[in-house]
Amino acid sequence: MLSHRDNRRSADDSRPPRGSTERPTRGTGLRLGLATLRERWSALAGSAVALVLGVAIVTVTSLAWFSGVPRLPDRLAGASVLVASPAIERADGDFTPDRPWSPGQAASFVRRLGELDGVARAVPERSFYAQAVVGGAPAEADRGHAWSTTALGPYGLVTGRAPQHTGEAVVDRSLGAAPGTRITVLTAEGPAPYTVTGTTDGPGVYLSDAEAETLAGGVRVIGLVTEPGADVSAVESAARAVTGGQGRVFAGDERTALEPLEEARVRWIGTQVLTAMSALSAFVSIFVVASTFAFAVAQRRHELGLLRAVGATPRQIRGIVYGEALAVGVVAAGAGVLLGALLAPVLGDALVTAGFEPPGFEVRPLPLPLVGAFVLGVLVALVGVWSAARRAGRVGPLEALREAAVDDRPMPRSRWIAGGLSTATGLACAVVTAGAEGGDLFNLALYTAMALIIGLALLAPAIVPPVARGVTWPLGRLRGATGLLVRESTLTAVRRTASTATPVLVTVGFAVLITGMVQTTAGVYSAARATSLRAHGMVIPSGTPGLSDAAVTASGGAAMLPTALYQDDDRTLPAAGITPRLLAMGRGSLDVVSGSLDSLAPDGAAIVPWVAESRGWKPGDRVKAIFEDGRATTLTIAAVVADAPTSVLLPYDLVREHDPSALAEEAYLGQGGPATVRPGVGARAVDMTTYAAESADEEDRLVWIFTLLLVIVSAGYTAVSIANTQMMAAAGRRRDLAVLRLSGATRRQVVRALSTESAMVVALGTALGLLVALPALLGMRSGLAATLGMDVVLVVPWPLIAGLVIACLLVASGAAVLTARQAVRGPAGSPRDENLPTTG
Repeated sequence: MLSHRDNRRSADDSRPPRGSTERPTRGTGLRLGLATLRERWSALAGSAVALVLGVAIVTVTSLAWFSGVPRLPDRLAGASVLVASPAIERADGDFTPDRPWSPGQAASFVRRLGELDGVARAVPERSFYAQAVVGGAPAEADRGHAWSTTALGPYGLVTGRAPQHTGEAVVDRSLGAAPGTRITVLTAEGPAPYTVTGTTDGPGVYLSDAEAETLAGGVRVIGLVTEPGADVSAVESAARAVTGGQGRVFAGDERTALEPLEEARVRWIGTQVLTAMSALSAFVSIFVVASTFAFAVAQRRHELGLLRAVGATPRQIRGIVYGEALAVGVVAAGAGVLLGALLAPVLGDALVTAGFEPPGFEVRPLPLPLVGAFVLGVLVALVGVWSAARRAGRVGPLEALREAAVDDRPMPRSRWIAGGLSTATGLACAVVTAGAEGGDLFNLALYTAMALIIGLALLAPAIVPPVARGVTWPLGRLRGATGLLVRESTLTAVRRTASTATPVLVTVGFAVLITGMVQTTAGVYSAARATSLRAHGMVIPSGTPGLSDAAVTASGGAAMLPTALYQDDDRTLPAAGITPRLLAMGRGSLDVVSGSLDSLAPDGAAIVPWVAESRGWKPGDRVKAIFEDGRATTLTIAAVVADAPTSVLLPYDLVREHDPSALAEEAYLGQGGPATVRPGVGARAVDMTTYAAESADEEDRLVWIFTLLLVIVSAGYTAVSIANTQMMAAAGRRRDLAVLRLSGATRRQVVRALSTESAMVVALGTALGLLVALPALLGMRSGLAATLGMDVVLVVPWPLIAGLVIACLLVASGAAVLTARQAVRGPAGSPRDENLPTTG
């Protein structure tokens, strides 16, 4: 017989109880875990399903991530060696083009590289904005090229001849323009007439080299077409010797480093989506597995106590739990990898359609992501069950057998410490978020929610009782026994209530946070742009990537022309040319710190404070800057201006002089401005209400798709956890339900009681979820208000949140009712009721 001292043995003691003849053997617990899994597979089905989904998502996203490699554009594929200008310093998410060579340096490199042995031709790559008008509407392709660049790609002349003079063009044969046809081409200056001299099988518009040089900016890439049989490696080495430190040389697969920046930007957005989905999947998978196994261990305390009483050691008990997790992990990971591999091509097509990957993207079956996803799935199962295994190992031989149904066990000190630290971290992040800026603001808001979710989940046994009393208070005032029974059951079984409410907490918390962040920021940025100027209307692009000078003039001349300034230290500054009319309209919102905007002469510049501090510039200083055409110009600092829309403000004509292909993003209409824009310039006029609704429409669309993906992933996981936990809870209460039946309750009353209890649990989880999300959102709102200097209204799509809560309620109630109906089937007192096992 076991003594009282045996019951107090340390959880770390692996010896069998005194008096036992059993000798522990290595691996016994693992074998027991695999054996017991056959009898408990239904209780762990939720963990298995969650892991299958998690591994499938990781597999799909990993395959897509590894498949998203840079791609060399077809128009450069014919060059065996590519020489590029020096790279600039870029932050993550910055897609500013590299600094171009100066005109003299580019010409020298073209001449010297063309003279190398084995090089048949050195061709400077010149591209610019050019968009043909077909049937009164701009064509889809919006890039123009020098005709000589066709030597670098697979495109050739189909009909007619090459362009030789100004006003001549070769166009894509798909446009249907035969040689001799007159067409209109939109350029950065405005619509221009061109005569088609030929057609080609490549996209875009091709002009003579002389005209292309006047329309394009500086040269950044020179393609080397080698002679048949030439040694490409020797040509590559010789090209490096020519350029020295003023160029980069690529050959073979290395040429993909020169992929178009627009494709790189789209691929970067796709990477953010895939990374977020994978991270959220891993987080929620661990969370679901941990909560499911923790609840399963809590329900099996009597069983584990019996095992300890017959000689099982704490190590063997932990081995049982780990064995079950390992089996679940291996099976679920294998199924998840298979499912992910089948769904990966579908995701690839969806990413291209949604705009998260460039055209031509395909998911490839690669072994490394498949193996990595399988290993990760097994590790997630083992990591998720770690805490539950430790708790199971602490069960004493007599402790569980003496327990009542009331949860009167105190929380372990380690859980108090971990939960307190997580909650404190979340609150600290919420405070820091209020003073954050830019991307840090949103990252901190997400970290706040994650830390608070972990903290509240750990502290749930202590937090649930007071919150549950408030949520269930109305039930105590209802007539009849059902309301009182539900309230007391919820308050008595604290751990069961906490375990079933936690998945709802995760669903509501993440949904409110993510959707609230997106909706609030989208609204405030649109409002900030609309109110920053005294505009009575806007001119926006219509079928074009931007506004030409002709469209700006038609709007009354109030616009900014974005560009970039380069310096010799390879750092860049975002800049914009501003028209005098726009400067006058925006004076009221520009806070001049020092200097004067009146002295914004043809070579003047206004800078924001961070530029002045980091570069040591002040009004009156003359600084050197390199423009888009590669030419160096000396600028005079006229003023330091706070709240400017970009880092450097320049005269519009100065930017146009050095950046002949730049397009304005939008133009502002003052009072009495034109209500319409003349046709043919690729623009349209809208009022401020329409502008606010359409502002950054494409980016908002991508962000909202991204948001819905995250919400669906988190909600899908937690739905599995809700259903599984509710079914486990209901199955573990069969004895209680049998007692209710013997006390006179009908099957309908029992089912109604469980349905009401499920509703209370969902309400409790919703309340905790709001408690998690609101500090993060309030901190983000404060940070936005401080950054933008304006009141920020917190926007949460409550209909969407209400729909998720209703979905949680349906899942929870459906799972509980289904299990309860099976448990109480038959007359009260039948063997089905009376012989039910007691699981606590």
